[in-house]
Amino acid sequence: MAINNNSVFNNVGRFSLIGLASVVGLLVLSGFALIEGALKVLVISWVAFAAMGLGAWLGARATSTSPHRLVWGYGLASGAMVTSAAMFLVPQAMGLGSAAGTPRIGGIGIAAGIVAGYGTHTIGHRLTHLDTGFDTTTAAITAHALSAGLIIGLVYASMPTLGLLLGLAIVSHKGPAGYAAARRLVRDGNSATALLLPSAGVGLTAIPSALLPVPASPAVNAVVFGFAAGIFLHIALDFLPNCEAGSEIDEVCSLEEHSHDLLDELRTHAVGSTVLGAAVVVAAWLVVSA
Repeated sequence: MAINNNSVFNNVGRFSLIGLASVVGLLVLSGFALIEGALKVLVISWVAFAAMGLGAWLGARATSTSPHRLVWGYGLASGAMVTSAAMFLVPQAMGLGSAAGTPRIGGIGIAAGIVAGYGTHTIGHRLTHLDTGFDTTTAAITAHALSAGLIIGLVYASMPTLGLLLGLAIVSHKGPAGYAAARRLVRDGNSATALLLPSAGVGLTAIPSALLPVPASPAVNAVVFGFAAGIFLHIALDFLPNCEAGSEIDEVCSLEEHSHDLLDELRTHAVGSTVLGAAVVVAAWLVVSA
């Protein structure tokens, strides 16, 4: 039976049952995180939930999509993610690789993460053309949230001394992603409450993986950190504002007059927002390190 048709996964006009169940699951797991002291992952999980939830709430109520807000949301998030992965994950991967005998072990993890991110994104796009009964927007960002949470949990389990800045920057894209996804769902006559599942998705996998025992092997940890860096770099590059013809931003601009001139203007905003997102992470790190 198609899930969209029986109103379980993506309810039309009412709450998504799976979305509601995912919030209950996150609450239960949060109790385990408190008991086990996984406070950093707990905070990151709820920040991701709040960011996507707020973005979805705003997107569901918006009567139109502002291309400027869309560009700035994506640009700030992607700039922050690129910088965070480069500052906090890549050096750890290389350092652990050196401890294991060669920094190239960390490099292998980075390459594997980028290739895996590209591969899953490409194969996932093919699945959107299949008639599975799932809402493809919700399914895609749910898979993304679950995988990102798994990696975040493993990273913090491997290196508990990592600060919150990395995780918070990594989930910074949840707000604009939730906004854009909610706009699509409402436009298609579906309930945006289905996005409760991907909103809680980071915590649903991050908390359990953070509580797993991690082998104290520099080589294994080098691959883990490298893979995480590669995955998040791929996600960040995928979120870079695309102001080319046929892109999501171009579709929004096409609804306005002088869309070509607006698209040219937005290219400047895309660069500026990305640079600012990167600068915010660097500035936050300098403040925390002072």
